[in-house]
Amino acid sequence: VQLQASGGGSVQAGGSLRLSCAVSGRTFRSTATGWYRRAPGKEREFVAAFGGGSSYADAVKGRFTISIDSAKDTVYLQMNSLKPEDTAVYVCTVGVYRGRYYPSSWGQGTQVTVSS
Repeated sequence: VQLQASGGGSVQAGGSLRLSCAVSGRTFRSTATGWYRRAPGKEREFVAAFGGGSSYADAVKGRFTISIDSAKDTVYLQMNSLKPEDTAVYVCTVGVYRGRYYPSSWGQGTQVTVSS
């Protein structure tokens, strides 16, 4: 499985970005997808997943939306009302959803920087 994330960049607080992740080697009919992020000096953390419904970290609920386009084998993360604490490298993943999301393959990530 190969995952290529894009769409990161720099934005001011309150702004929006949409991340994309092109997935090859697996179809969405047989897998779940998700996003994680890692901020400088912090542990990697779960952001959102799609598979058997969607799930979100409390820190992004109501601001971020995960979606997929099965025809394009692409997963998106729409990020609105961005905050400086959202600054991180965002990584897309594929995996399975069994009550919770378990990632199995990881992409390289895309940098998101939110300035105050």
